[in-house]
Amino acid sequence: MADKTLDASGLRCPMPLLKTKLELNAMAPGEELVVLATDTGSLRDIPAWLSLSPHSLVSQTESNGAYRFVIKCGG
Repeated sequence: MADKTLDASGLRCPMPLLKTKLELNAMAPGEELVVLATDTGSLRDIPAWLSLSPHSLVSQTESNGAYRFVIKCGG
Protein backbone atom coordinates (compact mmCIF):
# COMPACT_ATOMS: atom_id res chain seq x y z
CA MET A 1 0.00 0.00 0.00
CA ALA A 2 1.37 3.39 -0.98
CA ASP A 3 1.94 6.13 1.57
CA LYS A 4 0.59 8.82 -0.77
CA THR A 5 -1.25 9.06 -4.09
CA LEU A 6 -0.88 11.91 -6.55
CA ASP A 7 -3.65 12.14 -9.13
CA ALA A 8 -2.21 14.12 -12.04
CA SER A 9 -4.87 12.88 -14.47
CA GLY A 10 -5.85 15.51 -17.02
CA LEU A 11 -2.70 17.57 -16.46
CA ARG A 12 -0.45 18.19 -19.44
CA CYS A 13 3.33 18.05 -19.63
CA PRO A 14 5.31 19.12 -17.62
CA MET A 15 2.82 19.34 -14.72
CA PRO A 16 2.68 15.61 -13.81
CA LEU A 17 6.46 15.54 -13.43
CA LEU A 18 6.62 18.84 -11.52
CA LYS A 19 3.90 17.73 -9.11
CA THR A 20 5.68 14.37 -8.66
CA LYS A 21 8.91 16.19 -7.73
CA LEU A 22 7.11 18.39 -5.20
CA GLU A 23 5.33 15.44 -3.62
CA LEU A 24 8.54 13.42 -3.29
CA ASN A 25 10.32 16.40 -1.71
CA ALA A 26 7.75 16.32 1.10
CA MET A 27 8.12 12.58 1.72
CA ALA A 28 10.50 10.56 3.90
CA PRO A 29 12.99 8.06 2.45
CA GLY A 30 11.41 4.65 1.99
CA GLU A 31 7.86 5.94 1.57
CA GLU A 32 6.01 5.05 -1.63
CA LEU A 33 4.14 7.42 -3.92
CA VAL A 34 1.59 6.35 -6.52
CA VAL A 35 1.30 8.77 -9.44
CA LEU A 36 -1.72 8.60 -11.76
CA ALA A 37 -1.38 10.41 -15.08
CA THR A 38 -3.01 10.56 -18.50
CA ASP A 39 -0.42 12.62 -20.38
CA THR A 40 1.67 10.39 -22.67
CA GLY A 41 4.74 12.54 -21.95
CA SER A 42 4.71 11.08 -18.44
CA LEU A 43 5.78 7.72 -19.87
CA ARG A 44 9.06 9.30 -20.90
CA ASP A 45 9.51 12.11 -18.39
CA ILE A 46 8.92 10.41 -15.05
CA PRO A 47 11.19 7.36 -15.57
CA ALA A 48 13.91 9.54 -17.15
CA TRP A 49 13.90 11.95 -14.20
CA LEU A 50 13.84 9.10 -11.68
CA SER A 51 16.96 7.58 -13.27
CA LEU A 52 18.79 10.82 -12.38
CA SER A 53 17.34 11.12 -8.87
CA PRO A 54 17.78 9.21 -5.59
CA HIS A 55 14.23 7.84 -6.02
CA SER A 56 13.38 4.54 -7.70
CA LEU A 57 10.60 3.35 -9.97
CA VAL A 58 8.98 0.30 -8.37
CA SER A 59 6.43 -0.32 -11.12
CA GLN A 60 4.78 1.28 -14.12
CA THR A 61 1.51 0.19 -15.71
CA GLU A 62 -0.91 1.42 -18.35
CA SER A 63 -4.63 0.79 -18.70
CA ASN A 64 -6.92 2.50 -21.21
CA GLY A 65 -4.71 5.57 -21.60
CA ALA A 66 -4.12 5.98 -17.86
CA TYR A 67 -0.63 5.53 -16.45
CA ARG A 68 0.25 4.43 -12.92
CA PHE A 69 3.72 4.81 -11.47
CA VAL A 70 4.79 3.49 -8.06
CA ILE A 71 7.85 5.35 -6.82
CA LYS A 72 9.97 4.70 -3.73
CA CYS A 73 11.30 7.88 -2.18
CA GLY A 74 15.09 7.86 -1.89
CA GLY A 75 17.32 9.53 0.66
